[in-house]
Amino acid sequence: MFCYSCGTEIKLERQPGRGDTCPKCASYLHCCLNCRFYDVKAHHQCREPQAEFVQDKTMGNFCDYFEAAAQRGGAGESARAAEARKKLEELFRKK
Repeated sequence: MFCYSCGTEIKLERQPGRGDTCPKCASYLHCCLNCRFYDVKAHHQCREPQAEFVQDKTMGNFCDYFEAAAQRGGAGESARAAEARKKLEELFRKK
């Protein structure tokens, strides 16, 4: 899995627990932003229909449906989208 916050690859032999954190940036690993079901466009930002609503997507939680995302995503994807949007706006900005 990859940390949603810093992008560090983390190799675990089990699913992370609620209190497990990234060794590089100390962000929680068992959180919505690291889950394969996290989707900003889905209801409650989760594609698992039975999961309970989680207010803070960055905090460790007790969700029974959590599955570590196998690839980079979550906050990193939105950061890349913001960067691309910024570059596009710069192209069309009047000089």
